[in-house]
Amino acid sequence: MGMSLRIGVYPGTFDPITIGHMDIIRRALSVVDRLIVGVAEDSGKEPIFDMKQRAALVQDDVAACLNGDSKRVKVYPFSGLLVNFAREHKATLIVRGLRAVSDYEYEFQMACMNNKLASDIETVFLTASESTHFISSRFVRQIARLGGDVSELVSDNVARHLAQYYQTAKR
Repeated sequence: MGMSLRIGVYPGTFDPITIGHMDIIRRALSVVDRLIVGVAEDSGKEPIFDMKQRAALVQDDVAACLNGDSKRVKVYPFSGLLVNFAREHKATLIVRGLRAVSDYEYEFQMACMNNKLASDIETVFLTASESTHFISSRFVRQIARLGGDVSELVSDNVARHLAQYYQTAKR
């Protein structure tokens, strides 16, 4: 029996993708052979970028930041249950990033529910790096909306898209 690839799914809204998300993606590659980044439609939030734009921004950041490792990462938009998306892509791991204790309770409940729905899929938590734990897409959007500098929180490409979005929104 040959070694099977360990495939992980890193789901998120990625509205927009931040350097914190990229840090988790980079580190997840040490745990899995292939990583599927699932860009969630997530009707619970009101994203500023549509699913297609968010997936394109993630794809661009992965290509720009991961060099040779980028071929181990695939980006797909998805809607519906995460465990179904994971199964579709033959993933056995769900990767989640934890920034603070406040994330833990929600993430723990989510992991338990996903385990109930699909006991063959394990959730692994990667804690945010010291340099990125304070970054959230919500704060990035807020800072960009108020004309602040987000250049150290997101890629240049994402910063440009945010500036463009808020420029157009003001009209």
